[in-house]
Amino acid sequence: MELRDIEIFLALAEELHFGRTAARLHISQARVSQAISQQERRLGSALFDRSNRRQIHLTPLGRQLRDDLRPVYAGLRDSLERAHLAARGITAQLRVGMIPLNAHDLRPYWDTFRARHPQWQLQIQHAPFVDPFAGLRRGDLDMLVCWLPVEEPDLTVGPLLFADPRVVAVAAEHELTRRPSVSLDMLADFQHSGAPSVPDYWADGFVPSHTRSGHRIERGLLVHSTEEILALASTGELVNLFPAHMARYWSRPDIAYLPITDLDALPYALVWRTETENQIIRALAQTARDLGPIAF
Repeated sequence: MELRDIEIFLALAEELHFGRTAARLHISQARVSQAISQQERRLGSALFDRSNRRQIHLTPLGRQLRDDLRPVYAGLRDSLERAHLAARGITAQLRVGMIPLNAHDLRPYWDTFRARHPQWQLQIQHAPFVDPFAGLRRGDLDMLVCWLPVEEPDLTVGPLLFADPRVVAVAAEHELTRRPSVSLDMLADFQHSGAPSVPDYWADGFVPSHTRSGHRIERGLLVHSTEEILALASTGELVNLFPAHMARYWSRPDIAYLPITDLDALPYALVWRTETENQIIRALAQTARDLGPIAF
């Protein structure tokens, strides 16, 4: 089985959808189907149950192969990446996931780190707010920029990077847009979004469960991405709290961002798995401490 075919199989085992797998790997659905069919012919048995047209499922053989191939593929991928970096004179790589969307605002940290440590590659990438710490625990990320608090026993909270005031995103024609700013109490009358696989305390840090006067804030609609939140907000189906940098990075004609007067700024910090802490992780943390929090 070639490396690309392994990648296709593992992607389909996660997505369980030919179209999403093809889009994720930037190939055609026909290429996905061909790769899986070839693997099944070689093995003499099905890897996926296709009896349901809307949703495929792994067969017992498929699950076994997935579990066996995951560490093998990860090891091969990492070995090839290390060889590629070594050929360029780079001895290590630091992968930093960004849950906030303002990586450009944090350029002083990235630029200083790169100037201090040219032998190391710093890779900044998007990280989802759904199941936020999974990337660290799987080893897909080395560090994470996320809002506080983080109260996970296996994670270390590093230096504060910035704190952003709150805004609320509403439809451009929403009744709240008649006001220059709003309070949290005013938002208690409207539906807010929620996210799956998110610790309750962490969700409360972003959207409090109650206002200061005791009104409950309902988080009912489950969302998986910022795009989905803004689509729902633009039609008036929900209102959604955000850090203020959203107004600069995600300006849209169908969305208005209103300042919130009675919420503290939302703090963001570097976080990493305690057991994976190493020289390169400590170096970026020290860079952040040396520069201190960034004010926008």
